[in-house]
Amino acid sequence: MAGGGDSTRAIFFALGANFSLAVAKGVAAFFTGSSAMLAETVHSFADCGNQGLLLLGMKQSKRPATPEYPLGYGKAIYFWSFLVALMLFTVGGMFSLYEGIHKLQAPEAVDTGKLWWAVGVLVFGIVVESISMRACVQEVNKARGDRGMWQWFRESRQAELVVIFGEDLAALLGLVFALVAVAATMVTGNPMWDAIGTIGIGALLIIVAVFVAIEVKALLIGQSVDPERQQQIHQFLDGRPEVAETISVLTLQLGNDVMVSVQARMRERERALVLIEEINTVEIALKQAFPEVRWSFFEPESRGGAGAP
Repeated sequence: MAGGGDSTRAIFFALGANFSLAVAKGVAAFFTGSSAMLAETVHSFADCGNQGLLLLGMKQSKRPATPEYPLGYGKAIYFWSFLVALMLFTVGGMFSLYEGIHKLQAPEAVDTGKLWWAVGVLVFGIVVESISMRACVQEVNKARGDRGMWQWFRESRQAELVVIFGEDLAALLGLVFALVAVAATMVTGNPMWDAIGTIGIGALLIIVAVFVAIEVKALLIGQSVDPERQQQIHQFLDGRPEVAETISVLTLQLGNDVMVSVQARMRERERALVLIEEINTVEIALKQAFPEVRWSFFEPESRGGAGAP
């Protein structure tokens, strides 16, 4: 995908940040007994597993096409991305909700003196997660061009980058929620705030997971390339001297690869061999102009646009 961000770089940044945070949060949760810190520990360990799944999916998506899978394995990344969204929903969000509600119903005394451990870890976590988020946003900015962040999120066909962006955003906001909850507990001495913070983290993770799952589901079903790229391909074909009229252009996003099916009326309509050569010329030029196009199918049409389906 032209202009696409480097998803692998963003994933490794997130993996390094989440592993260091998971260890630090686990130590703080052990010494403080904070349910918000425990929720954040589980969240970070789950995120480490999620990044491993994304790397596995990216590796599988690069496998060559076979007779059984003639269009390759590009959509494998969508399956693993959807699985990551489910894990974010269950292991992260639902566990945090359960832990928070449990602590709210049966509050346990928290040693506020030890909560400084949690504060230190959370501040460290916010710094580390901000670095990871910055790396992710840099790649997102490369991919989105002049589109707004929300428009990019809705139109992006890079499932793994969408997932990492959602994870990093949830992680950073979750750390802020946990820090506010721990600080309120220290000031008031009331463990209720720790439980409320845990519930807030769970709700946040569930909301992010649902939005990510909706976007990845669309790719699993079978989406075209993003609208801007679709228009560029159509304009490219309209500008070819061999093409009299572009009737329809169908595209299918397959991981980092794209399939294009073109129905067009060619200028050459009498000599079959010349027509075939011109079609081949257009297809070669199309793949040079759009390197992500791996498969192209060209249907010459003798009728005009009115006869198109």
